[in-house]
Formats: sequence, C-alpha cells, structure tokens
Amino acid sequence: MSAVTAPVAFVAPPFGLEPLVDFVLDEVEGATGLFALRATDTSDTSSEVRLYVLDAAVHLPDYSPVLTDEQTTGLDLHDAAEALLLVVATPAASGMTVNLLAPVVVNTRTGQAAQLILEGQDWPLRAELAARA
Repeated sequence: MSAVTAPVAFVAPPFGLEPLVDFVLDEVEGATGLFALRATDTSDTSSEVRLYVLDAAVHLPDYSPVLTDEQTTGLDLHDAAEALLLVVATPAASGMTVNLLAPVVVNTRTGQAAQLILEGQDWPLRAELAARA
C-alpha cells in the first residue's frame, strides 16, 4: 500500500456514507499522518464525499483499542503490523476532534477496510485533539 495514494475497499459502508464502499486514501502533502479518504464512486451524489483521517500511530501514540477476533477475521488481518489504524477528524469551533470510538482500520496488505465500533471500551466519540508540542 502506497503512503501517497492507495485504494481502499470497505467491507461495509462507513457510517453515514451508505452505499459507498470504494475509496482512495490520499496523503495530505505537508501534514504527516493526515489523509483524505475520498469516495471514488460518487455518481449518486452531487458533490465529492471525503473524510479527513489521522494515522493514530503518528498523532495518538497512547490510543490502543482492542479489536475482536471477529473484526480481525473480517479484515483478513494476520498480524497487527498489517493494520493501519485511522481516526476520523472533524473540525470544531474549539479546534479539532477525533472519533476514538469508531476507528477506521485498513488492512495494508489487501486494502480492505472497516469502520469498527469498539464495544465495551471507554473511548470517546469526540475527543479534542491536543496541539502537538
């Protein structure tokens, strides 16, 4: 999977973006660990569908959600190193928030992805992203 642009196929549409499943992950130039996740088939919509996502390993080193066996099997993950953990970033009046309750996990080997709900874990839906020093 290229760090610059990579196709991503969701096993189920991301929440609120039904029926879209085919996306491309574009690295935002000059912003390490920031990506634009763009739908490639937007023929049924009048505008481009795009989410901004952050690489959790870069921006949230203490974020360590636990995936279930069913979730890892559904993405055909054989090793933790194959998983790219992304969080959806949303601009807010007070800054940027990230969704830690429902991360996007991409299998870097296959390009399969899913937005997963982390049940039974205490991660917030809207966590303020602290400025980096």
